[in-house]
Amino acid sequence: MPDVSAHEKSTNPTRHMSESDEKSSNPNLESAKAHAKEAAQAAKSHLKDAVDSSKEHLKHAADDLRAAAEAKARELRDVAESKTREFRETAESKAREFRTQAEQTYGDTAARVRTFQEDSETYIRQNPLKAVATAAAAGFVLGMLFRR
Repeated sequence: MPDVSAHEKSTNPTRHMSESDEKSSNPNLESAKAHAKEAAQAAKSHLKDAVDSSKEHLKHAADDLRAAAEAKARELRDVAESKTREFRETAESKAREFRTQAEQTYGDTAARVRTFQEDSETYIRQNPLKAVATAAAAGFVLGMLFRR
Protein backbone atom coordinates (compact mmCIF):
# COMPACT_ATOMS: atom_id res chain seq x y z
CA MET A 1 0.00 0.00 0.00
CA PRO A 2 1.46 3.38 -0.92
CA ASP A 3 2.18 5.96 1.73
CA VAL A 4 -0.73 8.23 2.35
CA SER A 5 -0.39 11.70 3.79
CA ALA A 6 -2.01 12.61 7.05
CA HIS A 7 -4.25 15.07 5.23
CA GLU A 8 -5.61 12.36 2.91
CA LYS A 9 -6.21 10.07 5.87
CA SER A 10 -8.20 12.72 7.68
CA THR A 11 -10.33 13.70 4.62
CA ASN A 12 -11.20 10.20 3.44
CA PRO A 13 -10.82 7.77 6.29
CA THR A 14 -12.69 4.87 4.64
CA ARG A 15 -10.58 4.95 1.53
CA HIS A 16 -7.41 4.27 3.32
CA MET A 17 -8.19 1.57 5.82
CA SER A 18 -5.59 -0.81 6.77
CA GLU A 19 -5.89 -4.40 5.70
CA SER A 20 -6.79 -5.53 9.15
CA ASP A 21 -9.57 -2.89 9.30
CA GLU A 22 -10.97 -4.07 5.98
CA LYS A 23 -11.06 -7.69 7.12
CA SER A 24 -12.69 -6.85 10.41
CA SER A 25 -15.35 -4.70 8.69
CA ASN A 26 -16.12 -7.29 5.98
CA PRO A 27 -18.10 -9.57 8.31
CA ASN A 28 -20.15 -6.54 9.38
CA LEU A 29 -20.55 -5.51 5.76
CA GLU A 30 -21.53 -9.02 4.74
CA SER A 31 -23.96 -9.20 7.65
CA ALA A 32 -25.51 -5.86 6.63
CA LYS A 33 -25.78 -7.03 3.02
CA ALA A 34 -27.45 -10.23 4.11
CA HIS A 35 -29.80 -8.33 6.38
CA ALA A 36 -30.64 -5.85 3.57
CA LYS A 37 -31.22 -8.76 1.20
CA GLU A 38 -33.55 -10.43 3.71
CA ALA A 39 -35.39 -7.16 4.22
CA ALA A 40 -35.77 -6.71 0.45
CA GLN A 41 -37.06 -10.29 0.12
CA ALA A 42 -39.50 -9.72 2.98
CA ALA A 43 -40.69 -6.44 1.41
CA LYS A 44 -41.03 -8.18 -1.94
CA SER A 45 -43.01 -10.99 -0.32
CA HIS A 46 -45.27 -8.54 1.52
CA LEU A 47 -45.78 -6.55 -1.69
CA LYS A 48 -46.64 -9.71 -3.60
CA ASP A 49 -49.11 -10.71 -0.86
CA ALA A 50 -50.64 -7.21 -0.94
CA VAL A 51 -50.99 -7.35 -4.75
CA ASP A 52 -52.52 -10.83 -4.59
CA SER A 53 -54.89 -9.68 -1.86
CA SER A 54 -55.82 -6.61 -3.90
CA LYS A 55 -56.43 -8.76 -6.97
CA GLU A 56 -58.66 -11.08 -4.96
CA HIS A 57 -60.51 -8.13 -3.45
CA LEU A 58 -61.03 -6.60 -6.92
CA LYS A 59 -62.23 -9.95 -8.26
CA HIS A 60 -64.80 -10.22 -5.46
CA ALA A 61 -65.84 -6.60 -5.99
CA ALA A 62 -66.27 -7.25 -9.73
CA ASP A 63 -68.32 -10.38 -9.00
CA ASP A 64 -70.48 -8.41 -6.57
CA LEU A 65 -70.92 -5.64 -9.12
CA ARG A 66 -71.83 -8.15 -11.83
CA ALA A 67 -74.37 -9.80 -9.53
CA ALA A 68 -75.87 -6.42 -8.62
CA ALA A 69 -76.07 -5.45 -12.30
CA GLU A 70 -77.75 -8.75 -13.17
CA ALA A 71 -80.24 -8.30 -10.34
CA LYS A 72 -81.01 -4.75 -11.47
CA ALA A 73 -81.40 -5.94 -15.08
CA ARG A 74 -83.86 -8.64 -13.92
CA GLU A 75 -85.74 -6.06 -11.88
CA LEU A 76 -85.94 -3.68 -14.85
CA ARG A 77 -87.04 -6.50 -17.15
CA ASP A 78 -89.78 -7.48 -14.68
CA VAL A 79 -90.95 -3.86 -14.43
CA ALA A 80 -90.90 -3.52 -18.23
CA GLU A 81 -92.90 -6.74 -18.63
CA SER A 82 -95.39 -5.56 -16.03
CA LYS A 83 -95.80 -2.19 -17.75
CA THR A 84 -96.15 -3.93 -21.11
CA ARG A 85 -98.94 -6.13 -19.75
CA GLU A 86 -100.59 -3.07 -18.22
CA PHE A 87 -100.38 -1.13 -21.50
CA ARG A 88 -101.67 -4.14 -23.47
CA GLU A 89 -104.63 -4.54 -21.11
CA THR A 90 -105.41 -0.82 -21.33
CA ALA A 91 -105.16 -0.89 -25.14
CA GLU A 92 -107.39 -3.97 -25.36
CA SER A 93 -109.92 -2.36 -23.04
CA LYS A 94 -109.97 0.82 -25.13
CA ALA A 95 -110.27 -1.24 -28.34
CA ARG A 96 -113.28 -3.10 -26.90
CA GLU A 97 -114.78 0.21 -25.82
CA PHE A 98 -114.30 1.74 -29.28
CA ARG A 99 -115.64 -1.40 -30.97
CA THR A 100 -118.76 -1.26 -28.79
CA GLN A 101 -119.25 2.42 -29.60
CA ALA A 102 -118.71 1.77 -33.32
CA GLU A 103 -121.19 -1.11 -33.30
CA GLN A 104 -123.70 1.03 -31.46
CA THR A 105 -123.19 3.95 -33.89
CA TYR A 106 -123.47 1.57 -36.87
CA GLY A 107 -126.68 0.11 -35.47
CA ASP A 108 -128.13 3.59 -34.85
CA THR A 109 -127.15 4.76 -38.34
CA ALA A 110 -128.55 1.62 -39.98
CA ALA A 111 -131.84 2.15 -38.12
CA ARG A 112 -132.00 5.78 -39.26
CA VAL A 113 -131.32 4.80 -42.88
CA ARG A 114 -134.06 2.15 -42.75
CA THR A 115 -136.44 4.67 -41.24
CA PHE A 116 -135.51 7.26 -43.88
CA GLN A 117 -135.93 4.67 -46.65
CA GLU A 118 -139.29 3.54 -45.30
CA ASP A 119 -140.46 7.16 -44.93
CA SER A 120 -139.31 7.91 -48.50
CA GLU A 121 -141.15 4.89 -49.89
CA THR A 122 -144.29 5.88 -48.01
CA TYR A 123 -144.10 9.47 -49.29
CA ILE A 124 -143.52 8.31 -52.89
CA ARG A 125 -146.56 5.95 -52.69
CA GLN A 126 -148.72 8.71 -51.29
CA ASN A 127 -147.46 11.41 -53.74
CA PRO A 128 -146.33 9.69 -56.97
CA LEU A 129 -146.70 12.81 -59.17
CA LYS A 130 -144.56 14.97 -56.86
CA ALA A 131 -141.95 12.23 -56.67
CA VAL A 132 -141.67 11.89 -60.46
CA ALA A 133 -141.55 15.71 -60.90
CA THR A 134 -138.86 16.00 -58.20
CA ALA A 135 -136.82 13.23 -59.80
CA ALA A 136 -137.11 14.87 -63.26
CA ALA A 137 -136.06 18.26 -61.85
CA ALA A 138 -133.07 16.69 -60.06
CA GLY A 139 -132.04 14.87 -63.24
CA PHE A 140 -132.31 18.09 -65.27
CA VAL A 141 -130.15 20.06 -62.76
CA LEU A 142 -127.54 17.32 -62.61
CA GLY A 143 -127.48 17.07 -66.41
CA MET A 144 -126.84 20.81 -66.69
CA LEU A 145 -124.07 20.68 -64.09
CA PHE A 146 -122.25 17.76 -65.70
CA ARG A 147 -122.56 19.20 -69.19
CA ARG A 148 -120.38 22.20 -68.35
